[in-house]
Amino acid sequence: MNKLAALVVAGNGTNCERETAFACEQAGFERVDIAPIWDIAAGEVRLGAHQLICLPGGFLDGDDLGAARAAAVRWKHARLPEGERLWDELLAFIGKGGLILGICNGFQLMVKLGLIPKIGGEYRQQATLCGNDSARFEDRWVTLGVNPKSPCVFTRGLEKLELPVRHGEGKFIAPEEILAHIEDKNLAALYYLHPQTAKPTSEYPYNPNGSLGAIAGLCDESGRLFGLMPHPECYLHRTHHPRWTRQELPEEGAGLLLFRNAVNYLRQ
Repeated sequence: MNKLAALVVAGNGTNCERETAFACEQAGFERVDIAPIWDIAAGEVRLGAHQLICLPGGFLDGDDLGAARAAAVRWKHARLPEGERLWDELLAFIGKGGLILGICNGFQLMVKLGLIPKIGGEYRQQATLCGNDSARFEDRWVTLGVNPKSPCVFTRGLEKLELPVRHGEGKFIAPEEILAHIEDKNLAALYYLHPQTAKPTSEYPYNPNGSLGAIAGLCDESGRLFGLMPHPECYLHRTHHPRWTRQELPEEGAGLLLFRNAVNYLRQ
């Protein structure tokens, strides 16, 4: 088969593109490209030459108008040299079975674009990520539970993991009917867990932002589009964990498993 290729989208304000690219390389992608969004919008880098698009963390386009809002406008309305919208190229990528992983700011972007959650026949924003209940930037490690019924290809075979969060606007909110759809279709792939009870929690700081339903990560019904607020690219090796000198940990960090699952899915 063709070499597996991943595209990591960078831009003004993005700050996790190199770590995300390294995670893709460690997971088994044979080619990993880091490309600024304006090169993609100019048609110099084509989405269809890749099997995975990673939307990394940071503050793309300065989070002007709100987290990922300006970036969403660019993705929706930028025109490629031949006149086609960049948005149409992204939809074609999805239609051909491509994977998208949005991390933190990338998750915010996927939600603003309406990629997740998607209900009905069109992609339109039906939820949002707003300011943390603590009214401050949260930089801490959290315990996450995996929904075993979720179709998410990135979380297959996983049960529980620890990852860091770094965000000021991470509270997932949606109307009750959207939340009911998410629950009915098992689209919430990751939950914030209370470390003592091992149950989804709204209690701070275990749920660092107050997300409704304790939702930490969300996928579409195909399981191929996945966004999460925690940073898997920041836990690729045991020495990345804050307690690596005090407890026995696997050599590979739990974050790498999400990227490996993407490789395994594509190689099938």
